[in-house]
Amino acid sequence: MNLVRPPSVDVHLTPADLYAQLAHDVRIGLTSSQKWIPATWFYDDEGCRLFDEITRLPEYYPTRTERAILADAADEIAAAARPGTVIELGAGTSEKTTLLLDAFLRVGSLARFVPFDVAEATLVDAMARLGERYPIEFHGVVGDFRRHLPEVFEATADDGPRLVVFLGGTIGNLNETERHAFFREVAGCLRPEDSLLLGTDLVKDRDRLVRAYDDAAGVTAAFDRNVLRVLDRELDADLDPDRFDHVALFDETHQRIEMRLRARDTHEANVKALDLGVHFEAGEDLLTEISCKFTPERLVDELHRGGFETVQTWTDPASDFLVTLARPE
Repeated sequence: MNLVRPPSVDVHLTPADLYAQLAHDVRIGLTSSQKWIPATWFYDDEGCRLFDEITRLPEYYPTRTERAILADAADEIAAAARPGTVIELGAGTSEKTTLLLDAFLRVGSLARFVPFDVAEATLVDAMARLGERYPIEFHGVVGDFRRHLPEVFEATADDGPRLVVFLGGTIGNLNETERHAFFREVAGCLRPEDSLLLGTDLVKDRDRLVRAYDDAAGVTAAFDRNVLRVLDRELDADLDPDRFDHVALFDETHQRIEMRLRARDTHEANVKALDLGVHFEAGEDLLTEISCKFTPERLVDELHRGGFETVQTWTDPASDFLVTLARPE
């Protein structure tokens, strides 16, 4: 299939930018009273491979459940949103998004797809693959949605109705304050005819939630420990993954899963590129990810406080996952 025009890419995040952000995050996180590392840094090549394996595990329901919802609801979403441009945040390979693109083409609205991600190579590969299938314009944006959302919306300011797609429950990796700021920023950049399509994981049985982040095969444990290898490689550190246990727990107060790396013994580590020594007590936790879970009512309230009106929602028969279409108020 011939492309409308060759795909283009705007790069707002260079390798030097990534390194500077990693160094900043690690210095702040490892010197905090509750040590932490942002989940952003999970996703080197090995981390991406392990996460892809996680999505296929029997315990990990979110990916397959969201895909099933999108397959069932794609035509309804298309009829309600009728986007001329789709902006996907954290696009990755955009595999699930093809269910939506197919539906948008069926209603004759889609002209442009704008995938947004931190990984330029992944965006380029995905656009090349999708370009063989879809006769639309592709415009990739390399950036961090914590910093570069205005550039995305500026690049699509003259487009017809825009649909911002944020799938995978990734919104749950932000705490409540960060989510409010995110919703406010997106709502402030959208017009009345634009929409947001959001995927969120729902509160459910505690043990089932924990199993989804601590599988029997140990794949999630390997994924969690791999972030230490990223720091070792990129910042000349000596954080030994074998000195930490993977822990997943559910925080009832904040209704979120927390992934942690728990030190097996008291020891010292060094991050040489930052000239930073780090002391770990035996049993001390390093927080590596939060994954917030929602009730439908809580999500409607958060969206409203962030400047959005909920238009329509879709869920699965077991009410495990929710897909929400919202518009700026």
